[in-house]
Amino acid sequence: MRYDNETIEKVRNANDIVDVIGRHVRLTKKGANYFGLCPFHGEKTASFSVSPRKQIFYCFGCGVGGSVIDFVMQYENYSFQEAIKALADNAHIELPENTGYEDKKASELRARLLEVNKEAAIYYNSILRGPDGKIGLEYFRDKRALRDETIMHFGLGYSAKSSDSLYNYLKSKGYDDGLLNKSGLVTFSEKGTRDKFWNRVMFPIMDTNNRVIGFGGRVMGDGEPKYLNSPETPVFDKSSNLYGLNFAKKSRQKFLLLCEGYMDVIALHQAGFTNAVASLGTAFTDKHARLLKRYTDNVILTQDSDKAGINAKMKAFPILYEAGLNVKVLDMGQYKDPDEFIKAEGAEGYERCIRNAKNAFIFVISVLRDSFDLSDPAEKTAFVRETVDRLCMFKDPMERENYVDSVSREFMLNRDELMRMTERKMENGGSYTYRDLPADRIASQRRQTVSDAGTDDVNDTQTASYEMLLISWLAERPDLCETVFGYIKPEEFNMKSCRLLAEAIHKHIGDFEPAAFLNSPELGEEERRNAAKMFAEPDRSGSILNMNQAEIEKGLTEAIRAIRSVHIDREMSACGNDMIKFQNLLRDKNALRDFKVRL
Repeated sequence: MRYDNETIEKVRNANDIVDVIGRHVRLTKKGANYFGLCPFHGEKTASFSVSPRKQIFYCFGCGVGGSVIDFVMQYENYSFQEAIKALADNAHIELPENTGYEDKKASELRARLLEVNKEAAIYYNSILRGPDGKIGLEYFRDKRALRDETIMHFGLGYSAKSSDSLYNYLKSKGYDDGLLNKSGLVTFSEKGTRDKFWNRVMFPIMDTNNRVIGFGGRVMGDGEPKYLNSPETPVFDKSSNLYGLNFAKKSRQKFLLLCEGYMDVIALHQAGFTNAVASLGTAFTDKHARLLKRYTDNVILTQDSDKAGINAKMKAFPILYEAGLNVKVLDMGQYKDPDEFIKAEGAEGYERCIRNAKNAFIFVISVLRDSFDLSDPAEKTAFVRETVDRLCMFKDPMERENYVDSVSREFMLNRDELMRMTERKMENGGSYTYRDLPADRIASQRRQTVSDAGTDDVNDTQTASYEMLLISWLAERPDLCETVFGYIKPEEFNMKSCRLLAEAIHKHIGDFEPAAFLNSPELGEEERRNAAKMFAEPDRSGSILNMNQAEIEKGLTEAIRAIRSVHIDREMSACGNDMIKFQNLLRDKNALRDFKVRL
């Protein structure tokens, strides 16, 4: 449902941003603002700022920011409409029900898809317990040693050998073909209609609110693929959900176990480790990490011990670390996965493994070591350099030194030399992001980020900083708007986010609200981030409210002179053969040398 601006502002104004964020982040008042550890990335020093006056938040570490609506969207992984609904409920505001036909249809579709998924889960479970589900029940009971209460707890099921049994069942319940096609449970083609899953044991996938959002299915027999998951749908996003988290979030343990598959999670829960979760047949993402961070500060990686499992741990660790999680790796010795381990060694053996879990970074370096022949001087040198690269991921000097100490002891490397090489690389801007990107791709990404922000000249960073400074000052001192816009027009700003902000401030002189602007539909994600940074920057670097008139006049003069100069240069370059226009622009540029703002 699409809400009008009046409704959005009513909801936003009814939810104080400090109160809402304070339920999830421990905030400490410093001056006019509040600060805390950012919930969206890992940090040791509080750089997450919340302004009660502007009703915005901003992290000076990772750059995320916005209004109270943006916070709820990112923290809860909600859509805009879902965030509005949650905040309206919090403020006991009744939302209109008949606005925004397209959004109303989308909301209704999601609700109907959840109904279909629930019906499918009930059906699959009933088949498992009937005569047609004998093969599935034997698989769970005999091969996987699951108890009946475990089967019921996870809602496990079986999709019959008939390729259209679910389709016929759902049709009998009144669901039309269009809805069934969007559910991902049924496939429609020229050859006819068939179920997505058949002759498979079924694993309902639930979100943290215990709603069935999708399914995983393991084939019975030698069919391919062995495991099959629901496709992406309006209610199912594999990169934003974790199997078993709906149960694991209630665990009293201070850590979560990150597994590789459904059966690992189920086997661990049955053995008493109710804090186990798994990604859904997809690569582990930063969304997964942020989701885990909501419920714990500690994660133990317990993926399979084969090559694929080792690679999964190697890739998951930096993502988890960047999200602010402490990470360890569990060593299962000769056993392939937690399910196999539990069957052989039992819960007590697995508990010992948890107590002996190794620091994840030491695990990563040990895997690297095993990929080099350290008896070869060239390969040993390569190993040390690779280790130094990875040590650069630790930005905090004390943390980095502690890891240098540990690595040098564990792998018998010269501690002083390792520290010297790491510090030298850090001084030269070295860092290790664990991204499989070559240097040229990283450079192009950096250029693209600037381009997305709306700056045509990537080297014109000084002018961009002046634009951002000027906007931040206008947001702090609306009384300066008439003076500033008497010297410079909004269209003269080069950065898209600054240009949009200048236009909005100019349009709403006297009643401009930063938080309201951040939810403007014309803003893209990059513009919204830039705007949040501009609004928050005075809270860290010094507010214009604390400056005297001479300092303000000097700052405004420098900013307007720089912005106008670049704008005039661009206009001159576009003059072509129009010499009269060129001469007029040249005169305007020369006049900037004597330009001064007077308040």
